[in-house]
Amino acid sequence: MLASSPTNEIETLQQGVARRRTFAIISHPDAGKTTLTEKLLLYAGAVNQAGSVRARKHQRAATSDWMAMEQQRGISITSTVLQFEYRGCVFNLLDTPGHRDFSEDTYRTLMAADSAVMVLDSAKGIEPQTKKLFEVCRQRNLPILTFINKLDHTGRDPLELLDEIERVLDLRVSPLNWPIGSGETFQGVYDLEAQRVLLFERTVHSAYRAPVQVTNLDDPRLADTIGERAHQRLREDAELLAGAGAPFDQAAFLAGTLTPVFFGSALNNFGVEPFLEALIALAPAPRSRESDRGPIEPTLPAFSGIVFKIQANMDPLHRDTMAFLRVCSGRFEKDMLVHHPRLGRKVRMSRPHRLFARDRETVDEAYPGDVIGFSNPGIFRIGDTVSAGDSFSFAPIPPFQPECFAVLRNLRIDKYKQFNKGLEQLREEGVVQILYAADNARREPILGAVGDLQFEVVASRLQAEYGVETLLERLPHTEARWLIGAAEDIRDMYLPMESLRVRDQEQREAVLFASAMGARYGVEKNPRLQFLTLSEVNALA
Repeated sequence: MLASSPTNEIETLQQGVARRRTFAIISHPDAGKTTLTEKLLLYAGAVNQAGSVRARKHQRAATSDWMAMEQQRGISITSTVLQFEYRGCVFNLLDTPGHRDFSEDTYRTLMAADSAVMVLDSAKGIEPQTKKLFEVCRQRNLPILTFINKLDHTGRDPLELLDEIERVLDLRVSPLNWPIGSGETFQGVYDLEAQRVLLFERTVHSAYRAPVQVTNLDDPRLADTIGERAHQRLREDAELLAGAGAPFDQAAFLAGTLTPVFFGSALNNFGVEPFLEALIALAPAPRSRESDRGPIEPTLPAFSGIVFKIQANMDPLHRDTMAFLRVCSGRFEKDMLVHHPRLGRKVRMSRPHRLFARDRETVDEAYPGDVIGFSNPGIFRIGDTVSAGDSFSFAPIPPFQPECFAVLRNLRIDKYKQFNKGLEQLREEGVVQILYAADNARREPILGAVGDLQFEVVASRLQAEYGVETLLERLPHTEARWLIGAAEDIRDMYLPMESLRVRDQEQREAVLFASAMGARYGVEKNPRLQFLTLSEVNALA
C-alpha cells in the first residue's frame, strides 16, 4: 500500500482544522445554558430526544450534567466535553459551570475554546456571572455569539436588551434574527439577512425537533398566521433594523469587539436550528496559541496539545482519572511518543478517548480543536504541554485566588486511606487548594476555594466516590498571601488577630487573613517580607 505523500498529509490536516468548531457556553445560572446544550445535540442528531444519547449498540441516558450533585440541584458544577458532527463540521462543545463558585473550572475551559456562546435570559439580560465570564473571554479576545433565550416567557424589549449589552459589556451588537412575538405569543424568528420568516411549532414536551414553516414578510397569509398586530410590529422592527441596525462585521467579531445576536427559546426548540447553522458559518476554526517559542499555528504539522482539565471517577465502570487535552496543532495519532517539558522526558500517548460527557470511546486520531481524554496515572497536571516536534510550553493556565476557607474533618478513622486519596485527587483536579497549619497544631487539612459551593462538592464527592463521611468547619478568613523572605523574618513577623499561618502542598508558607484590611496591615508591619497572591508566587517558580 502506498504511503501518503507530505502534500496529502498537509491537505488532510488543513481540511481537518477547517472542519472544527470548538466553543464554550457561558451564562449566569438558570439562563438556559444546559438546555441549549441539549437542544444543539438534538438538532445535530447526537441524541434522539433531549437527554438521551444515541449509542451505537444501545440507548443510554446522558446529559452534560452527569454528577449526582448536578442532577440533584439542577446546576452545572463541572465542565463537560461533548463532541458531535453536523453538516460536515466537527463540534467540540465545552459546557461550563454557571455558578460563580466554579469560575476557575470555567476559566480553564475557556482556555481550550476558540469562541464562546453567551446565553442571556430575555427577562434578566446581563447578570453578574455573565459579566464576570465575559471579562474572562475579553482577556483572550474570544469571539462571542449571543443567544437571547426564554422568548417563550414574558421578557424585556429586544431593543432594550441590545442596548444593555452595548452599555454594560462595551460590546457592539449585530442582531442576525429578530423575535416574532414574546411570551405565549412567541412564534418564531425573522432572519434579517436572508429576509425569511421562520415559524416554529411546539412538539410534545419539546423533546423533538420543532417543525418549521418558512415564508417571507410579503406572504399575504403571514398576517393571518401570526396575527395582524404581530405582523405589523415585525414589519416596523424590520424596517428600523434595516436602517439603523449595525451590519455584521466578521473581522470585528473575530477580534471580540462585536457579537452577532440571536433570539429563541431553547426549551421549545425555537431558534435552535438557525443558531446551529450560524455556528458553522460564523464560529472560527482553531486558531494559533501562544507559547514560549511564539505563536503555534494549528496547521503546524507537528502535533502539540495542552492539558486543561483533570477529572476522576467520571464513569463508575472505570474509576480512573482522566486528563482532558486540547489538540493545538498537527495530527494526533494513537500511541505516539511526545515531549513532556515539565517531566523532562518523553511519554507515550496511549489509550486516547473521544468524550461525550461521561461516555468515552477509543480514537486513533484527532485534529486541532478536538478534545481527547487520557487515563492519567499521575503523569499529567493542569497546564501541561505535550508536543511531538520541538519541546516547548504553551502559556500557563493561571490559578484563581482562594477567597473561602474551611477545615475538613474525616469522621471515619477506618477510611483514612480513602480520605487522603480522595483529597489528593480533588486537589489535582483543581477543585480546591489544600493547606495545613504551619505550626502543626492542626493535622486536618484546610481547604481554600473560590466559593462555598466548592466545599459542598468536596464533601459530596468524598462520600459518593470514596465512601468517606466528612465535616466542614468554615473559617473566618477571606484573604491568602504567600510569603517570600528570610526564615527569621517569617518566624518573627507581626500579624493581626485571627490571622493563620499555613503551608501549601509545596511547603510554601502563607498567611490567611480575616479581611483585606488585615492583609494590608500585615504588609505594613512586615516590610522585610513580600506578601504575594497565588498567581504571583507561581510566576516565581
